[in-house]
Amino acid sequence: MSPESQASEALPSRRRRTPRGGRHRGDESFKLPPGSPVLVLAVPGSARSAGGVPEELARLIEIEHTGQPTLVGYLDGDDRHLGAVLAALDQQRPDEPAAVVVPLVTGPEPATEGLTRKIVADAPAHMVPAEPLGPHPLIAEALHDRLADAGLARADRIRMMTMVTAAGGVIVVVPGDAAAVRQAEVTSVLLASRLASPVFTARLDDGASVQAAAAQLRASGVARLAVAPHLIGVEPGGEYLAAAAAAAQAEHSAPLGAHPALARVAALRYVEALASALSG
Repeated sequence: MSPESQASEALPSRRRRTPRGGRHRGDESFKLPPGSPVLVLAVPGSARSAGGVPEELARLIEIEHTGQPTLVGYLDGDDRHLGAVLAALDQQRPDEPAAVVVPLVTGPEPATEGLTRKIVADAPAHMVPAEPLGPHPLIAEALHDRLADAGLARADRIRMMTMVTAAGGVIVVVPGDAAAVRQAEVTSVLLASRLASPVFTARLDDGASVQAAAAQLRASGVARLAVAPHLIGVEPGGEYLAAAAAAAQAEHSAPLGAHPALARVAALRYVEALASALSG
């Protein structure tokens, strides 16, 4: 049984609903009863810099997964700051937290996670911090879709193992430090399986590592490269994407943005954190 399934089963008061049709719905979808802890997305940066992506993800989480409002709190700026969002929440049940706070980042981001946990700890009611969205296999699906949107990979899901991609090799560029790159390598392996093409991983802000990955791919006979950003578009470091693509002499796909797979992962992180809090 997967960790997500174990977490879901640890919440007997949560009733699953029959999934509607659609490729992004799955057994992890559930219906929250009234008064359940609120899911709050903790977003690095400000509301102005996020460009509406967190709000779109919150809408997808509500519609496709929880059936309850999902809130958005920002770590910078005065507009909808996370501290103010949490301070406005009341604890509906004495045995449950008022909210579960999910950091809206795709991998380890110490500054974002540290600030989120501090704000959660300072909140007047009991709150629970969750893990970041990544690493998770569903991020490979989102990366694949963004490459296909840019014309750099086929979106064929029926003949996945025999598809021919528009780009012969991909470099997944990751914001953060070496630990974030190591964790994202699992996603790169899954993406390579989906594309049936070689995929390397490099730091987004390190032109030398991107160039080294490009050189390895070209040495193996790859003529056309693609750069796939392993980020939502709200995290620190997004400004390096164009430079990373230039260093690789490659085209690049867009950030993941409000991809439905990320909404699904956010719902799973909520379930995991809440199950842990209730069993502790």
